[in-house]
Amino acid sequence: MKSVLLTFDRLILVLMFGCALGCQGIAIQRQDSSAPPHIVLILADDLGWGDPAGAGPDSLLETPSLDRIAAEGVRCTDAHSPSSVCTPTRYGVLTGRYAWRTRLRSGVLMGRSRALIDADRTTLPSLLAASGYRTSGVGKWHLGLQEKGPTDYTKPLIPGPNTVGFQRFWGIPASLDMEPYLYFEDHQVVQAATEKTKASRSVRHGGAGFWRAGPIAPDFRHADVLPDIGQRAVSEIERHHRVHPDEPLFLYVALSAPHTPWLPDSQFDALEAAGVYGAFVAHVDAVVGEIDDALRRTRMQSRTLLVFTSDNGAHWTPADREKYPHRANGPWRGQKADIHEGGHRVPFLMRWPGEIAGARQGQLCDALICLTDLLPTLASAAGVTLTEAVAPDGIDQLPAITRGATPTRTSIVHHSVDGMYAIRQGPWKWIEGLGSGGFTAPRRIKAEGGPSGQLYHLHDDPAEQVNLASSHPEVVEMMQAELDRIRALETP
Repeated sequence: MKSVLLTFDRLILVLMFGCALGCQGIAIQRQDSSAPPHIVLILADDLGWGDPAGAGPDSLLETPSLDRIAAEGVRCTDAHSPSSVCTPTRYGVLTGRYAWRTRLRSGVLMGRSRALIDADRTTLPSLLAASGYRTSGVGKWHLGLQEKGPTDYTKPLIPGPNTVGFQRFWGIPASLDMEPYLYFEDHQVVQAATEKTKASRSVRHGGAGFWRAGPIAPDFRHADVLPDIGQRAVSEIERHHRVHPDEPLFLYVALSAPHTPWLPDSQFDALEAAGVYGAFVAHVDAVVGEIDDALRRTRMQSRTLLVFTSDNGAHWTPADREKYPHRANGPWRGQKADIHEGGHRVPFLMRWPGEIAGARQGQLCDALICLTDLLPTLASAAGVTLTEAVAPDGIDQLPAITRGATPTRTSIVHHSVDGMYAIRQGPWKWIEGLGSGGFTAPRRIKAEGGPSGQLYHLHDDPAEQVNLASSHPEVVEMMQAELDRIRALETP
């Protein structure tokens, strides 16, 4: 009976993927008959541009696993999350579409929010599943569960990961500081949150690590989540190698860290350069190393395209910068949630043996990249052609990254936690408002007699210190018009 049920579940998933693709009129077509690569996409949570070693002179942490991936692949230095916070970036990664085109115009979802991705929308996992991939997801979901909120965890978690293309999914509902604290697998809770936990204070304020009060499963331990995600990712790789050795795998690993609470394993000591946060980044790096070792151990690494990036900048406050010499967000202004570069400029590594080879290995790529580009880029690597209806805000970056070809992206729309917009074109960045739009004070400043926004020339002023809006009104006008044009586009 179990095998029959599993077969039925797989049939339902195939039908759902087919409906999602068919509703948008997409023909899935392989460009060639060669074996497609395995694809492993690792998305860190709140890891800053400057956290990986080698990012710059003020990156004072040791990250040997990320260093190895960068040495064997390419490090992209001008990559950006589509938002400076969690949920909207995850939406953009999986759909190739800006999340502000949905109901989510500011903020993030919580642990009991309803599903954000429409059931008929083509996603990266649904596209790859329809192209013959086995699709698995592990870790932090944070895209809502069920059709209506608040989520009832006693009922099937549909819609959820399984309805947007993941044949297998295991993880936590939202950020690790948001209740309920539990694991779920596919559309069912693993263990119900029948107990209560008190709120915990952040390490910055003398606590054990920040999380909110709320329901918690009896066996759930916040400190176990990052290592559990790593172990589950390794298990998915080993299972695929054992059960489906001749089929391509898409594995999405959404790490829960180094987002709060900061809970590094005891083997990672607090660092003088960055305190407990630095130890947690070291723990993240070790988990990435475990995943990479599993690929090598199963001999899957040689045909695996691996991408490592982050959902936004680090939550590294002005007080943290005063206390520690490490610059989690590199030389860039601001932090997580902000509209300035520190909020959305993120680390981005790609390794693809055979395609990134020879002199290209270990190189830097300065192409302008948005994480909405992941869907068309990875689809291209899988040999799948797309129509314009898929990933309307994404561009195939594979030639630029793997071969150093001329980049094709000319602009990016940035978005802060409170809904402030910005647009980047070449060296110019126009912010449609004053203030950070995020965590850094002041969040908003009322324009009084001066410019209503901020214009920066990032090549001359990478720290965004000199507002040129008054002296270059023609640039402001041009960029505002382009921002308005992009926002007004009717995307499928």
